[in-house]
Amino acid sequence: MSSAAARTYLTPEEYISFERKATTKHEYLKGQIIAMSGASRAHSFITGDIFGELREQLKGQKCEVHSSDMRVRIHSTNSYFYPDVVVACEEPRFEDNVFDTLLNPRVVIEVLSPSTEVYDRGEKFEFYKQLDSLQEYLLVSQDQVSIEHYIRQKTEWLESKYTELDDVVQLRSIECELHLQDIYSRTELILNAS
Repeated sequence: MSSAAARTYLTPEEYISFERKATTKHEYLKGQIIAMSGASRAHSFITGDIFGELREQLKGQKCEVHSSDMRVRIHSTNSYFYPDVVVACEEPRFEDNVFDTLLNPRVVIEVLSPSTEVYDRGEKFEFYKQLDSLQEYLLVSQDQVSIEHYIRQKTEWLESKYTELDDVVQLRSIECELHLQDIYSRTELILNAS
């Protein structure tokens, strides 16, 4: 999703109160709210297909998958984000009894937009790394067949890149897999037209 900076400073408590009443979504970064704009057709297809694939594979498991409406809080940086897809396992923890702000995601997936790509790769990933629960982070291109997969190995993050439709991303921490053919199947005409 694209974003546009707003010029408002709020405490985390004020942000949550504001966000729960808002008609549009906003992320929160160190006191600043960031309005989220709409997604492209390709972004929407890819996000929906990843969510659907994981939902199917996680049926009956102790993990739950959420789409971009589930907020994630990173307490150490006073930040709140809306990942495109997020998975929590065993005992998901939430900020309060409204259950709309997840504290312990295991997998976070961001579908890259031109306006957020640098941020998702850099500063936002650095914030996500502060979550002890996070084991895997995926950056999924909407403009070409490309998924970057980061796996936590103790204090390091190992990267693998997938660029062929025959590739399969193994999400070891949740025992799932994503076939690039399935993820990009509805965007093939869009990608070929570029």
